[in-house]
Amino acid sequence: MRCAGRRRPGTVWFAGRMKCVEMFEITKRFTIEAAHYLPRVPENHSCGNVHGHSYAIEIGVVGEVDDHGWVMDFGDIGEAFNPIRDALDHRLLNDVRGLENPTSEILSQWVYNSLLATVPALAWVKVYETATSSCLYRRR
Repeated sequence: MRCAGRRRPGTVWFAGRMKCVEMFEITKRFTIEAAHYLPRVPENHSCGNVHGHSYAIEIGVVGEVDDHGWVMDFGDIGEAFNPIRDALDHRLLNDVRGLENPTSEILSQWVYNSLLATVPALAWVKVYETATSSCLYRRR
């Protein structure tokens, strides 16, 4: 049986045996400019050379709506991201501790781990290396 009907956000009700809780997912997108090279690619692979990207990094937060009517203040997400921007923007990512092999996969996990203490409802981080190539990291 599916949860149906209109309820006040954040309320819990039962539909048959299923407990229904309304959850919301919000996202905030940031951009950084950074260079990197991938030291573990095969010889002559173009990504082994230093090159740059205009990265887009999306942060996903999941939760119930609070008394203010939001899951989390977007400004608080921005404040949590500021130290990450400072560490990555206009940098050679390989020089950042933990990003010695800065693939999109490793970068998305690094950003997630860096945010988790200040964004406890963090659900995922998605890193766009280009407009058509991205990696989403989440814990299960």
